[in-house]
Amino acid sequence: MTSGKGQTMWGGRFAATPSDIMEEINASLDIDRRMAEEDIAGSRAHADMLSEMGIISFDDNEAIQAGLDQVLNELRDGTFPFRRELEDIHMNVEARLKEIVGEPAGRLHTARSRNDQVVTDFRLWTRRALDHSARLIGGLQGALVLRAEEHAGTIMPGFTHLQTAQPVTLGHHLLAYVEMTSRDWTRLSDCANRLNESPLGAAALAGTGFPIDRDMTAEALGFARPMANSLDAVSARDFALESLAALSIAATHLSRLAEEIVLWSSAQFSFAQLTDEWSTGSSIMPQKRNPDAAELVRAKASLITGFYAGLQGAVKALPLAYAKDLQDDKRLTFEAFDTFDLCVRAMTGMIETIRFKPENMRAAAAKGFSTATDLADWLVRELGLPFREAHHVTGSLVAVAEGKGVDLADLTLADMQEVHNGITEAVFDVLTVEASASSRTSYGGTSPVRVAEQVAQWKQRLGLE
Repeated sequence: MTSGKGQTMWGGRFAATPSDIMEEINASLDIDRRMAEEDIAGSRAHADMLSEMGIISFDDNEAIQAGLDQVLNELRDGTFPFRRELEDIHMNVEARLKEIVGEPAGRLHTARSRNDQVVTDFRLWTRRALDHSARLIGGLQGALVLRAEEHAGTIMPGFTHLQTAQPVTLGHHLLAYVEMTSRDWTRLSDCANRLNESPLGAAALAGTGFPIDRDMTAEALGFARPMANSLDAVSARDFALESLAALSIAATHLSRLAEEIVLWSSAQFSFAQLTDEWSTGSSIMPQKRNPDAAELVRAKASLITGFYAGLQGAVKALPLAYAKDLQDDKRLTFEAFDTFDLCVRAMTGMIETIRFKPENMRAAAAKGFSTATDLADWLVRELGLPFREAHHVTGSLVAVAEGKGVDLADLTLADMQEVHNGITEAVFDVLTVEASASSRTSYGGTSPVRVAEQVAQWKQRLGLE
């Protein structure tokens, strides 16, 4: 049975080899091999520190570093001999290093445990993944800003309760997602900053009696500082939880935008059309153009939330310090990042290429009495009515228009004066959807002028100029 080979690293205590099922449930190589380069980086820093502190010899460190060079080259060129019976990437690297350099490899694990080794690798991997996801979000923001600039004056209906509320501009609508994703970017960056402490040197759970220099290894690996408590260092997974929580929120924003694309591309809305690159057809209905990319983003957002919930469930009842439950933390985290990154790239592609239909958007904005608030505001501003009275007058005029089957702008002055005799011809100047959107000049408003200002600011922040 091959599992006996796996005991060369830890099997001195055991007289029998693990069962095949135990070997299967215990192995994590298929997952954690993604941390191979992080593992080598951690081993390099650890060996250099051991040598500097006189714990291992200079010659041993030289041999270890040269051996790790070869291991890294084999990993990169695909010739590394992975052995599943060795459980994980860490034992695989150490075993291969021993084959290459012999006895010095056995000194590498001095003053180190797999507990601090694994979580050091995991923090390094997660820090890199957070940076990558943040860059992808920046790319999506750039696509949204450029489309917002293109449609700064394009009128569309703004909705509440999915009912027509007031006219807005498409540029303003797209910039709302720029703001959302900006907060997502900040959350990911905050996660990366908060996790940037080194567990290396915490050993199994209690630290080590060897005279190590944890500041040296932390600096070598780009961490801001060593973690201050060895129990916390090997057991904490809140850095992964926080990262997945941030991904879950960001994925929710992607899902909201995906839902709007699904609605907008339907025949009932007809506000936009996804290009062939981001659509699929039907096996039986030849006329169909399905927004599958958006629908898949919408679904995968739930998967990311599920990965977060799964990780929280795995760690919520663990006593200090380490337990094998934590082996699955990487599976959940890796899948969450993979899924999120795929969703961001898909959404960026859709936004860059989607074909908007301004004429249909404007026509929809003109329906549903969307300028009713503008009429009420005019009554307050021009006739001095209290807003609640203006609201009542406007509601009465909406009822008149609805009874006649026309919009507010199509009522005659006489129709309006029957409800309130102070209304003048000037009221019609505010009842177009263009006038409505243009009048919303307060900071953060939908006016094309404000949209252009925000676009300019975002282009500068994102380096798009």
